[in-house]
Amino acid sequence: MKIVAKRPESLQETRFHYCPGCTHGIVHRLLAECLDELNLREKTIGICPVGCSVLAYDYFNFDTLEAAHGRAPAIATGIKRLLPDRCLITYQGDGDLASIGMGEIIHASLRAENITVIFINNAIYGMTGGQMAPTTLLGQVTTTSPYGRTVEANGYPAKMAELLAQSEGAAYVCRTAVNTPANVTRTKKAIKKAIQMQMKGLGFTMVEVLSTCPTNWGMSPVEAMKWVGDQMIPYYPLGEFKVKEEG
Repeated sequence: MKIVAKRPESLQETRFHYCPGCTHGIVHRLLAECLDELNLREKTIGICPVGCSVLAYDYFNFDTLEAAHGRAPAIATGIKRLLPDRCLITYQGDGDLASIGMGEIIHASLRAENITVIFINNAIYGMTGGQMAPTTLLGQVTTTSPYGRTVEANGYPAKMAELLAQSEGAAYVCRTAVNTPANVTRTKKAIKKAIQMQMKGLGFTMVEVLSTCPTNWGMSPVEAMKWVGDQMIPYYPLGEFKVKEEG
């Protein structure tokens, strides 16, 4: 019998622990498929910092290590400079990357570090109970913004893809989503492109992925997918924001 689909070699045979409707699992598989197709599993080192993604090393079948909150780019920088032939992937959430890790990610891009960042943006702190994140939308209710986020009290949501695209050291910056089959396909293409550009030594690459958090949003999985399309994408438009030309 012809095998049509199978578990990627870059994924362990372990059930995901994520909440029903969470799209971390989709992104895990896309990343694993890209590494398999590029024959990079044995050369990949992943950095998993604090947040819902902290246990990602239980699922990936390649070398991974844990970073302190927000410090994944710093650890990836050190490893990549020591082992420049390796593929370095940081897998970070919005509470990690855009809050305590804001300085780390900006300076990694300014230094043109040859690493690839997978940035999961679900507009909320997932693991710690649903607090407002730097990416929480205006009007969005969280445990720390019970009346909705306002500009006067909390400022504007952070648009990390647009911000990092301004960096001279950034080679590829893209925002995608995984709320529809078509967007899942586009996300895989973006992740593969980012990794390929890293391995060519072109500089810093990042794929921001709009994701869901049904539990902390107080929604069903179906409602959460719709909310991404109706609320997140209008504020966080999808597309490539920086593509460095080779040569």
